Amino acid sequence: MQTVMILGAGIYQTPLIQTAKRMGLRTIVSSIPGDYPGFSLADRVYYENTTDKEAILKIAKKENIDAILTSGTDVAVTSIGYVNDELSLNGVDWKTAQKTADKAVMKQALQAGGARTAEFECVYTLVEAIEASERIGYPVILKCVDKSGSRGIVRADCKADVESAYNYAKAASNAPHIVVEKYLKGKELGLDGYIDGDNILLVPHQKIVFYNGATDVPLGHAFPYYCDEMLRQDILTQARNAIYALGLQKCFFNMDIMVCGSEAYIIEVGARTGATCIPELMSIYCGWNLYEHMLKLALGESLPSPIIEGTPCMAQLLISERDGILCDWNESAAHCPGVVSLTVDYPRGAHVRRFHVGPDRLGHIIVKGQKPEQKLKTALEALALHIEPDIK
Repeated sequence: MQTVMILGAGIYQTPLIQTAKRMGLRTIVSSIPGDYPGFSLADRVYYENTTDKEAILKIAKKENIDAILTSGTDVAVTSIGYVNDELSLNGVDWKTAQKTADKAVMKQALQAGGARTAEFECVYTLVEAIEASERIGYPVILKCVDKSGSRGIVRADCKADVESAYNYAKAASNAPHIVVEKYLKGKELGLDGYIDGDNILLVPHQKIVFYNGATDVPLGHAFPYYCDEMLRQDILTQARNAIYALGLQKCFFNMDIMVCGSEAYIIEVGARTGATCIPELMSIYCGWNLYEHMLKLALGESLPSPIIEGTPCMAQLLISERDGILCDWNESAAHCPGVVSLTVDYPRGAHVRRFHVGPDRLGHIIVKGQKPEQKLKTALEALALHIEPDIK
């Protein structure tokens, strides 16, 4: 029996663990302690921080693993790259993992490799942040370099905004530096796929965003992405440039892209599949199980040339606009036309947070078929999440 090690036990890793079990694989799951659903599914659990590469390597050697991977999170990627190099496993390597784990290093690699990206500077102090913002020109985005889920990202429209933006980005980070980059005004989209030698899958998709007062946060995604052929080719060209610039190999990836007029700019690249229901949507749209493909690729199997069925689909997170108590919802909404999955993460009576970043989600809903926007709207209206103020 082959053994796979999955880093993380949260809601975005749980389907990966379930798929591995269904494929007859032995599953080793590592994560910090917590109320994570993946723990109860694994064959063996280790309560280790997924960013501790030496601890993860020690477990990997002990369990004689055949593959290591994750889904929907950036923080574990460096440990995956380290283990892959040390044990000669398939997947992202240590050098590439380091590039994708630090947004400053990533931007430098993208620029050097010819991928179009926003003007930027790496800064270590508030004074440097102010000077960089003045050189680049307002508005600018100040970014924490080592977190995902839109944490530590904020826009500054003028010099007076920079100090608070700098402090916000630094507070979210464990790194000594942040990135200041030019704010790009355009349409943001996502792109997911994989690289397996010369076999490259690139699937652009629409992104639904929520403005949290500091930056746009992914709220959902929709497939396909509609645009003219000239723009599509530019998107695909820049995505390939990014793949080669970062040295991605034998792995799935997720990209954030900004379209400004007729040009695509690479914002960020993750050496792992996306979150916010992207694997489920990719599975529907492409006509094959993405989690199975992830596991097969990590285990050294060659993936077939991609064949896409092109079924329209869409997903959106369930959110609250205020802190409060989740009182009730209509479970029959799961039976609305086109609904593939409807999940509420919390029980009735649970305290929930106002949506600010991805982990504040209350659940998700996935629909497929023609006119998915209308199907999603109908299901959300039927769901009728009821949240009362939390009065203490």
